[in-house]
Amino acid sequence: ARDKSRLATIRLITAAIKQREVDERIELDDAQVIAVLDKMLKQRRESIAQFEKAGRDDLIAQETSEQEIIQTYLPEPLSEAELATLIQSTIADTGASSIRDMGSVMNALRGQVQGRADMKAVSQAVKNQLMS
Repeated sequence: ARDKSRLATIRLITAAIKQREVDERIELDDAQVIAVLDKMLKQRRESIAQFEKAGRDDLIAQETSEQEIIQTYLPEPLSEAELATLIQSTIADTGASSIRDMGSVMNALRGQVQGRADMKAVSQAVKNQLMS
């Protein structure tokens, strides 16, 4: 459709996927591609925060545009209620009872929420549930 910014972002995505495939000498499956996209999204969020501190509105607009395009290739995000339910069931399944069990809960959750929720927010929600 001659959308140059979208084309450039798609090329960034394919380059990141190919780079990982070449580095690890494997062909990525869907979960691994989602992990790559999730990492790219996290990089965009961090860049936007840095550019806001520096007052670079032009770069903020570019990163925001890339972030929106990358987001279209990820699964539908989880709602807060869905995430809370998923965390509660994972805590029950793993038998976690204190903050020391957070690692096992996060490992069990990672595959289910990768690309569908911000892992930093998930970590905070797990911590809050384990502390209460």
